[in-house]
Amino acid sequence: MTQPEGPVVVVHRSADVALALCAAGPCGVLLLSAPGAAGSLGAAWFQALVARAVGTVPPPLPPWALVLDCADAPGLALAALRTGVRCLVLDSACPGFAAVAAAAAEVGGTLFGARPPALDMAAIDPARPADRARLTAWLAGGG
Repeated sequence: MTQPEGPVVVVHRSADVALALCAAGPCGVLLLSAPGAAGSLGAAWFQALVARAVGTVPPPLPPWALVLDCADAPGLALAALRTGVRCLVLDSACPGFAAVAAAAAEVGGTLFGARPPALDMAAIDPARPADRARLTAWLAGGG
């Protein structure tokens, strides 16, 4: 289990992804799904959401990675790995965690046993200067 390399934001919409990417600095950003999104929306949906937004952001793009929350469902985590998702959250107390960790390591992936600290983009209104400043501070590591 590895810790995130850069700041983490929870994204719910393409607009969240685009805003986070535009505001991210050279450290980049980890784009975390909503809790349990692997079971409610699916890996393919989350990948498409992020890809659609990435395509709208002008270059240069900061480093970024998507992180799919699989809650306590190791089968969903393994399915996500098969679709190309390489960074996952899976409850470390669930049966099968060790098997998913081994599978993730085999493909060069990262598995978190709990959700990392993150700023939820649902609480950010890009029209409000204070919210934009809060996002910029979070992405700069000032939380």
